[in-house]
Amino acid sequence: MRHVDTEGYEGTAEDDDSEDSQFEPVVPARSSARRLLFDLHRIPSFLSSTRSTQHHDALDPFLREGIGGVAVFPNRRIRPIHPEPWTARRVSVKQFVRPRGLSIPRRIPARSRVAARALVASGLSVGVLLAGCAAPGPEAPVAENLPWSEIEEQAQGQTVSLWMYGGDEQGNSYVDEYLIPAARAAGVTLRRVPVASTSDAVNRILSERQAGLTDGDVDLVWVNGDNFGTGKQAGAWLCGWTATLPNMQFTDPDDPLLNDDFGTPVEGCEAPWHKAQFTLVYNAAAVPDPPTTLAGVLDWTQANPGRFTYPAPPDFTGSVFVREVLASVSGGAENVPSQFSEADYDRLTPALFDRLREIAPSLWRGGTTYPQTSSELDALYAGGQVDMTMTYGPATLTELVAKGTYPPQTKVLQLDEGTVGNASFLAIPSTSGQSAAARVVANLALSPEQQLASARPDVWGQFTVLDMERLSPADREAFAALPSSPVVPPYDVLSRNAHPELSAQWVGPLDDGWRRNVLAGR
Repeated sequence: MRHVDTEGYEGTAEDDDSEDSQFEPVVPARSSARRLLFDLHRIPSFLSSTRSTQHHDALDPFLREGIGGVAVFPNRRIRPIHPEPWTARRVSVKQFVRPRGLSIPRRIPARSRVAARALVASGLSVGVLLAGCAAPGPEAPVAENLPWSEIEEQAQGQTVSLWMYGGDEQGNSYVDEYLIPAARAAGVTLRRVPVASTSDAVNRILSERQAGLTDGDVDLVWVNGDNFGTGKQAGAWLCGWTATLPNMQFTDPDDPLLNDDFGTPVEGCEAPWHKAQFTLVYNAAAVPDPPTTLAGVLDWTQANPGRFTYPAPPDFTGSVFVREVLASVSGGAENVPSQFSEADYDRLTPALFDRLREIAPSLWRGGTTYPQTSSELDALYAGGQVDMTMTYGPATLTELVAKGTYPPQTKVLQLDEGTVGNASFLAIPSTSGQSAAARVVANLALSPEQQLASARPDVWGQFTVLDMERLSPADREAFAALPSSPVVPPYDVLSRNAHPELSAQWVGPLDDGWRRNVLAGR
């Protein structure tokens, strides 16, 4: 199991430096140039020629903020190979900086080394080359406004690669057993491409966009939040297409969760797929008198040492837990401005980091190490090492209890102040050459039939984005007939007093602040 220790380094039981297979792209690159792009976007690079030191000023902002001021490597912290993190140095093509959370070899694979040498021979470092390729501009391409029948005709015979988080077994099964057959019936071949992090897909798209590709390897992405905002800022998404989807008629056009994604206006750049609610989960056999507020959860943690922990940011679930604690110590979510500013950060976060440092000695393993991912926290809960876990996808709880993975007394912890809620979406990259078929798949995923299937607790248990008042009587009855879960309350109960996400601009500073002030601050 990976973990993040209090010095900020990741560890495993085995040395992973030789695991070259993990560096292979999940979809075979369609050319050696594409293979090189895949390699380069994962090594934000100190690869250099002998002229690298004169490009220090260009490399430094590239590494700090990404190409063109965009966070090209979201949710990745870079481990320097030298003591000064942001100082350029001459290094061999065989060396590079190791992004946190990735198992990658210390040598570029052979197929790419030839191309890399060619780049180096040109007299430019890889980092400077990419920084110099910051164009194209950030303007998002707008989809051609065609009749739906023409879009369906164009989609015939096309293959769509759907890149989505691969750690959700129920989600994988739903796509394989329900969405793929539906796409096949519509004349489209749908391929599910599992990724460890959505940022991997975003980085791939940005690399392809910088290269000017129009037939990239990613055609559809399960996305929301920071990854969507980062991509939109860089023009990574096709926009202006969702209004043409026939099944959008079944959604509420005024639903704020569907119009705003972590403070970023959706503006037709992604189609809604499911709603979600951040949820704390506990074992009632071990916690017979659970707290009812997040402040009470933190107090309970100190009163029960070793029985609680949370994933280390930038894990998605760990990040949202930190934001929920920010709302709690600020006196409520309404006291945290949704839009980020340095002044608000400086004013509000000292109390946040103080409180997280206070509870750290009472966490699992004394707070000396944190689960790297929500899956690792779930494993600790399933194994009885902690009494609580947390999730942004409570839909999976029913099946986890039914299979015996989770304790039979697993319950959802309802907090008086509510928790944060959002929606997840399907986005089409601006580099996809299969956008017509991708639109067909997104429309299928939004259909009452597919939304009903994914809402079944024994399938995926997701919360629908459809407005019941806009459905036919038969469809409304079908949703009403869904079996209730003995673990998860209905969405209207779970989302009581829910508050919206902060803007994506809060995420990075809070994650970095946690690492500096909590992880390294003890």
